[in-house]
Amino acid sequence: MAKKKARKKVARKKPARKTTARRKKAPADMIISKSRTKGASSLNVSGDFYAALDGAVRDMISRAEQRAEMNGRRTLRPQDL
Repeated sequence: MAKKKARKKVARKKPARKTTARRKKAPADMIISKSRTKGASSLNVSGDFYAALDGAVRDMISRAEQRAEMNGRRTLRPQDL
């Protein structure tokens, strides 16, 4: 009986990843933590609530930035809220 030749396994090369410059996080990323929000409430929280809360927080930050710039500052402070 003839023995079968063992074939060597050839490792296939993975396609090279395209490198891109780091960008700011897309607006789709949530600012708030869902798990912490759930822990802060004794009630159930709907899925729509998180998007609304995220929008409200982004609006507050935007207004705080405007106020700080109007006062000649580049640092947000609690009074800007």
